[in-house]
Amino acid sequence: MSHDSVELISAGHICLDITPQFPHSTSPRPFNRLLRPGSLVIVEPATLSSGGGAANVGLAAQRLGLSVALMGKCGDDLLGQTLLEVLRRFSPECVRGMRVVPGEHTSYSVTLAVPGSDRIFLHCPGANDTFTADDVDMELVSSGRLFYFGYPPLMANMYAGRGEELTRLFRRVKQAGITTALDMALPDPEKAGGKADWPAILGNVLPHVDVFAPSVEELTFMLRRQEYDRLIGAGDILDQFSPQLLRGLGRRCLELGAAVVMVKCGRHGVYVCSGPADRIQQMGSTAPDPAGWAGRELFAPSYVVQDIASAAGAGDSAVAGFLAGLLRGADLPTAADYACAVGAQNVRAIDTVSGVRSWQETTAELANPRVQPVIRLD
Repeated sequence: MSHDSVELISAGHICLDITPQFPHSTSPRPFNRLLRPGSLVIVEPATLSSGGGAANVGLAAQRLGLSVALMGKCGDDLLGQTLLEVLRRFSPECVRGMRVVPGEHTSYSVTLAVPGSDRIFLHCPGANDTFTADDVDMELVSSGRLFYFGYPPLMANMYAGRGEELTRLFRRVKQAGITTALDMALPDPEKAGGKADWPAILGNVLPHVDVFAPSVEELTFMLRRQEYDRLIGAGDILDQFSPQLLRGLGRRCLELGAAVVMVKCGRHGVYVCSGPADRIQQMGSTAPDPAGWAGRELFAPSYVVQDIASAAGAGDSAVAGFLAGLLRGADLPTAADYACAVGAQNVRAIDTVSGVRSWQETTAELANPRVQPVIRLD
């Protein structure tokens, strides 16, 4: 089957998000008093949306004007049919890379966002756990300019055996001459994903990764587990990280083979570092000009946002902004600015996608006020 060319293949973890809406109250009850055994809780209509890195990054990139194909795996069950319908309503063309497997269970999440309490997520991995490199349509990938893969820590086959499937997939895509990008998710420390050998997995896959875009929490967990445990035991890592930590993590990823590393630092912004010119030139179909990308290190502070609706998917939107900047020919500092701008757009909306604006509107927002940087690299 022939495929029209696309700019971004957005692959990896995908699920159906189900979010019951709880009525707002002037005196909200604590979560443990609201949801008690045997009780009936009246809620408002639920919202249905797509979730996971493949959908969040791909749909945000499409709103920025990129041509996108999603590449995930779901079952032929009712949840899978609903997920595909949600995606088609956003863009009929984006589902062309989706794999529907009879008998598989579609992944879903139920988000319990009780007013006055932190959100609780109930998640079924479903078909994400059986995803392998063979579920990727290489003919479609070969028609693209950039291949993104998101959330392998939440996909059992992709981290098993020191990431053999993940490495096989990225090696195959790189051999096709396509620029590659990899994003992460924070695994449950008590589950198999949290107990996987992440230093070994990253050592295997990063030689085939051009853009690596984890969060500071994820990367600290994977490469400096003892330091992660110490920091998380003292509170929020985003209140404690230092230039030394970011530099150490970024440089280690470059040593392992990545060309460009963007570490997402939540409300503070993004840290970016890059390898030498010869590695930038090896980035494949979307290799940028080394003059604007090689040997760089910077911290781009976030943009000021007055009214925050939800931070869900903000990191994914930042990745979409960075990749869009790369695809549109921006230099590295400007691509980092696009990451921060699209992340700021995301938090203005309750869902993971609708806050993202057009490329022209986003470019205009690059001049908006920034927060005071918490990290100085000089």
